This record gives sequence, C-alpha cells and structure tokens, in this order.
Amino acid sequence: MNQQITLAHSLPGPAAPVPPAPQPFTLRLVIGLIGILIAALCSGLNDRVTDIALQDVRGALNISSDPGSWLIGAYQAAEVAAMMLAPWFAMTFSLRRFTLAVTFGFALMAVLMPFAANISVLLALRVVQGIFGGALPPLLMTAALRFLPPSYKLFGLSGYALTATFGPNMAMSLAAFWTDTIGWQWVFWQVIPPCLLAGIMIGYGIPQDPLRYERFKQMDILGMVTGSSGIALLVLALQQGHRLDWLNSPLIVVMLLAATGLLTIFVVNEWAHPLPLFKLQMLKRPNLTHGLLTLGGLMTLFLSGSALPASYMESVQGFRAVQVGPLALTIGLPQLLLAPLVAAVLNFRWIDSRWILVSGLALVGISCYLGSHLTEDWARENFYWLQIMQALGQPMSVLPILMGATSVVMPPEGPFASAMFNTVRGLGSVIGSTLLTEFSSQREQFHSHVLLNHVGSVSALLSQPYDGDGTYLAPLNPDGSLVSSEAIAAFSSLVRRQATVLGLSDSYLMIIGLAIALMLLTALLPKRTYPPHTLIKKND
Repeated sequence: MNQQITLAHSLPGPAAPVPPAPQPFTLRLVIGLIGILIAALCSGLNDRVTDIALQDVRGALNISSDPGSWLIGAYQAAEVAAMMLAPWFAMTFSLRRFTLAVTFGFALMAVLMPFAANISVLLALRVVQGIFGGALPPLLMTAALRFLPPSYKLFGLSGYALTATFGPNMAMSLAAFWTDTIGWQWVFWQVIPPCLLAGIMIGYGIPQDPLRYERFKQMDILGMVTGSSGIALLVLALQQGHRLDWLNSPLIVVMLLAATGLLTIFVVNEWAHPLPLFKLQMLKRPNLTHGLLTLGGLMTLFLSGSALPASYMESVQGFRAVQVGPLALTIGLPQLLLAPLVAAVLNFRWIDSRWILVSGLALVGISCYLGSHLTEDWARENFYWLQIMQALGQPMSVLPILMGATSVVMPPEGPFASAMFNTVRGLGSVIGSTLLTEFSSQREQFHSHVLLNHVGSVSALLSQPYDGDGTYLAPLNPDGSLVSSEAIAAFSSLVRRQATVLGLSDSYLMIIGLAIALMLLTALLPKRTYPPHTLIKKND
C-alpha cells in the first residue's frame, strides 16, 4: 500500500499542546511568516558575519586573540541552548508575543555591542544576543508547521532551508563590505533595520494566541537546566578544543565530563516527563530519525562549499574576504530561486523525494571530488563550477529531509520536532566546523613532515628544531654555513602552502566519504514520503 501513513500519538498531561484553531491562509498571514523568515535569516547572518569579521572587531575594541575566541564560542553555546527552549516558551507565551520579544531583543543587543566598555561586557551582550538569535530558527519552523496549509507547506519549509543555505553563504561578502567600506560597527548593526521590519510584519500578520500559564505547572525545569547547560558546555568544549589542545587541557576535560553527565540526566528525564522539551518517543519513527541524522551530517557537508574554498583562497593565494566573497555568493544568491523551485518539484506526487535527496548528495560529492584535485595554481575561477554544483545540491539535500521528517509529525507535536531539529542543526554546525578544522590541521601537519622528508637539499634543516608550522629554528646549510633568512622564509612558505593544499584536498575526500554514507543511510529508509497535499488522496 503506497498511501503515506502518519502516526498520531496522544500527548499526556493536561498541559500538553492542543492544536490551535486553524487560521485562514491570507495575505496578512503570509506577511507575518515572511517577517519570521527575515528575523531567522538575520540570526544566521549575524553569527557568520561576526565570526568572519572577528579580527577587525578585536582590533577596533583592542581585544587580544584568546579572549576574542570566546566571543564566538559563547555566542554559539547560547544559540544552540536557546534552540532547545524556544518552542516551549513560544507555546506558553504565544508565538506572536515570544517572536516579537526575541526579535526586538536581538536587535537591541546589536545596538549596544559596539559601545561595550570591555571584553566582559561584550561577552555578556553576545551571550544574551545568542539566546535571542538561537530562538528564531525554531520559531520559523514552528510557524511553518502550524500555519501553512498542506499545498504550501513545502514552500514554507524551503524558507526554513534558506537559513542553512542562503545566510551562511552571504556572510563573507557582507563581512568584507562592512569592515572595508562602511565601518566595523555595522558587523553588529546590520541586523537592526531588517529586524525592525520583521517585527512590524510579525506584529501585523501573526495571529495572537492566549497566554497558557497552566503549562508552568508541568514545566520541565530539570530538562531545561540540564539540557541547555549540557549542550552549552559541549559546544564550548568543541569550539575551544583545538585552541586549548583538547584533552591536554583540564578545562576541556571538565567541560566534556560535565556535558556528558548533564546530557545523560537530560535524556533520562525527557523520556519520562509528561511535558518534555524533546519527545524522545518520536524517534521510533524512521523518517524522523533519518532526518535528524542526515541533517546533522549535512552541516559538515555544506562546509565544502564555503569554508574549504575560503580557506584555500586566504591561506594559499593570500586573498582577502572581499575577494573570496563572490565564491560564496555563487551558492547563496541562487537559493532564493532554487529553494522554492525544489519545493515545487517535490510537490509532484510521482517524484520520489529520496531520489532528489540522493541526487543532491551526489552533486555535493562530485563537487568535492573535483575540489580534491586542487593545486597551488588554482585561482578563484577554478571554483565556480564546483560552487554551481553546490548551489544545486544543497537545497536538493535539505528539502527532502525536512519533507520526510515532518511528514510523521502531527500538528500538536510541531514544537517538539522544531526543538529537536534545530538543536541537531545547531550542534551539527559546531561539530562539522570542529571536525573539519581538526582534520585539515592534522593532515596539513602530516603532509608537512612528508614533504620535508623528501627534500634532500635541505637535509641539514630536518635535523634542527621544528616549531610545527613550517618554520625552522636553526637555519644551517648542509656544509654548516648559515642560510639566509630570506631563503628560510621562502622555504617555510613553500612547505606551508603545499601542505595546506594537500590538507584541503584530503578534507574534500573526507567529505565525499560522508556524502556516500548519507546516501547509504537514505537507501535504508523504509518509507517513501509523499507531498503533504496528496495524503488525503486514496487512489493508491
């Protein structure tokens, strides 16, 4: 029987989510949904633009490198933690009220940050803004699942997909524009005008639900405390691990142990709680579990279209962000057209979404295969065909996952699904970035040693102390004479550049392996997903 089966599970307790009365799909509601989309895109842009422009921000505010690195980690930790909590508070205080509060709060933090008196104040403001920013993507998914009728649901999910494909690929150009042309303060202020517009649209278009204070009687306090703190510590450990040398740092060890304990308590509590943040019983549904696993993997996969080309252009070719930006735009800008186009294709009942997903993964994999052949002679133009394949493959990968996972989610379960999806997405981004950084660094060091072992003309150099980054501390020729500093610098630069190229090539190959693994995981998916608006048909 080909008919898609949707599983309904009753929700225990009197405070369990009750499906609100259906809202008519009007232009006013569309305006409100677009407002939430704008706010969610601002959240993603703020995160990536600030990361890219961090060196300029540190220079302007006289912040050294080590304290500055915590500005990224603290924001990401607060962001992922807020993704777990936002749907619960939206259900309690109403979607409209809560979305307006976090949107304007997000913009207010942006106003204040350039005026921070010191690193402590700036760090506190970043944490608060991370909480507000992290709440916005889950609210977008919650609104799409609740308000959109079946025939438009995939187009709404394509808007959510833009937060993963459009925003991150626009960040490089925006960061360069603000720091090189307008002023570093706009790294923070860029979100203010669109957030104000978004707030007006949300206030106009999203219907007002009543307050539901009775939910506090079954508030999952233990889950909120253990889940948010555990995930925040895990994100901080992952973000700072490479800099602090992982398990050689007592701080990293303590954070990892604490995160493990807290998240274990969280999982046990969520399984038994009558009104949890995560309804773990939903993971028994193969489509949902597959969607979560694949979405986490995609966060690493997509770095092949942004982080790897940028790293090559900056480290090997010496390009600045403004020169690298057009590469990312090749992926980012087409998403405004490609994401809804893929949604329209998936709306045809005769098209199997699993084939679209596999095709998207294949395009990303082929792009990585071509990228693995990069050499020191590559220029920006060599990457454009790779970026075009990424631009096509990314929405073809994301949307079938969202379609399949949400097909087994009942309307009352939307907040649970939103919390799980966005937490996995946020954590997947951090894990992917950490994995890629660590893998590239290890492979670069490996290739440095291999290259040096094959350079017979500098054998005397190989016996001298080596500081690990391609620089030698005792510059001697084979006959014992002193080597000029210019020759040593040129040799060190040559080794470093070639090792970077080979390390990035290996990173592309690693991502190909991940793409193949996700394809195999899709092949094991037992149920085909049909477009939402066709489920009422019983002609099969």
